[in-house]
Amino acid sequence: RQRQMCIRDRHQTIFKAIQDLFQDQQPIDLLTVTQRLKKEGKLDIVGGSYYVSQLTSRIASSANIEYHARVVLQKYIQRELIRISNETIKDAYEDQKDILDLMDEAETKLFNISEGNIRRGFSDMKSLVRNAVEEIEAASKHEGDLKGIPSGFIELDRLTNGWQKTDLVIIAARPGMGKTAFVLTMARNAAVLKKKPVAFFSLEMSGVQMVNRLITSETEISSDKIQKGNLEQYEWEQLHTKIKPILDAPIYIDDTPALSVFELRAKCRRLVQEKKVELIIIDYLQLMTVGSENKTSGNREQEISTISRSLKAIAKELNVPILCLSQLSRAVETRGGTSRRPQLSDLRESGAIEQDADFVMFIYRPEYYGFEGEDTNTSKGLTELIIAKNRKGPVKDVN
Repeated sequence: RQRQMCIRDRHQTIFKAIQDLFQDQQPIDLLTVTQRLKKEGKLDIVGGSYYVSQLTSRIASSANIEYHARVVLQKYIQRELIRISNETIKDAYEDQKDILDLMDEAETKLFNISEGNIRRGFSDMKSLVRNAVEEIEAASKHEGDLKGIPSGFIELDRLTNGWQKTDLVIIAARPGMGKTAFVLTMARNAAVLKKKPVAFFSLEMSGVQMVNRLITSETEISSDKIQKGNLEQYEWEQLHTKIKPILDAPIYIDDTPALSVFELRAKCRRLVQEKKVELIIIDYLQLMTVGSENKTSGNREQEISTISRSLKAIAKELNVPILCLSQLSRAVETRGGTSRRPQLSDLRESGAIEQDADFVMFIYRPEYYGFEGEDTNTSKGLTELIIAKNRKGPVKDVN
C-alpha cells in the first residue's frame, strides 16, 4: 500500500507540471515536462527522466485519449458516489442530524458530482486572471449585446448589462406599486424575446392567477373582463391571437405557499438541471420560511437573515441570477415631508437583505401618493426604479 501511495504522489506531481505548462501556453512533451520537474527540483522525487519516459510508453496512441479520459472520470465519479453513500448511511444510522439537513446535505453532494464541482477549492490568480481576460475578449466580440439576462426595459438593461450570474437582486416596494407586474413582465421578456428559461416561484398568488395577469398584459384586455370572462367577440379573437407568443414560453411557475429555503433549493436544482433555467424569480421574500430545522425562537429578523443568505448561496451554487421581491416597512408611509421615496433603511425586518444583495432596487410611483414629477410634468403613469445598491456599477434612477 505504501508503494501505491508513492506512485500516486508521483503521478500527481507529474500531472501538476503538465498543468503548469498548459497554463503557461508551453508545449507539452517528454522533454518539456522533465525540464519543468527539474527546474522545480522534483525530477528525482518522481523517479527521474526514465520513470517519466516509461509513462509515455504505456500508451501506444493518443487517438483514443478522449475515451481513456472518460473512463478515468467515470471511475472517479463511482468512487465519489461510494464515499457519499457511505457518509449518508453513517449519518442516517447515527440519528443525530435533522432529517431535512441530512437530505439537503446528501442532495448537495450529489448535485456537485453531476455539475463537476466536487469540493471546489481555491483558485490561484493565474487561472482567475486568465478567465477574466477571456470574458473581456468575448465581450469585445459581442459589443452591444447584453452579457446577462435581459429585463426588456432598455434603460435598466443599459445600467445592469442584463442580470448577471450568481447575483441576488432585491426588488422592493410598498403594496400597490406593481412589484409582481414588473417581474412578471421581465420574466415574459426574457422567455419570449430571448428564449431564456425562467423559474417563477409565486408564494402569494396561484399559478392560474399569475397566468391571468400575464394574459391581461399580453392582450391589453382589462383584468376585470379576463376574470369575469365577459369578452366581446373581437376580444375573444384578440385573446387567442395575442397569447400565442406565451404558449410555448419557457416559464415554469411554482405556486407552493410558505415555501421553505430547503424546498426552494431542491426545486431550483432540478429546474436548472432538467429545464436549463437561467433566471429565478421569487415573489416574495417575507412569505418564505426557513423550515422547522432552523427555527430561531420566533425571531423573524434572524429568519429573514437566514433566508437572504441562503438565496445568495443558491445563486452562487447554481450560477444563475435570482430576482427576489421584498416588502418595505410602513416607515415610508409615515415619513414627513412631501416625498415617500423609499431608501435602504426601509427594507422590512432585516438589514441582512441589504448586506447580502448585489443589487437593490425600489419601485416608486409618485402618482400613487398624488405627487407631481420632478420635471414639473404630471407623474401620471410614471414609475421610478430607484437603484439604491449596485455592486458592479453606478446607483441612479430609471424612469
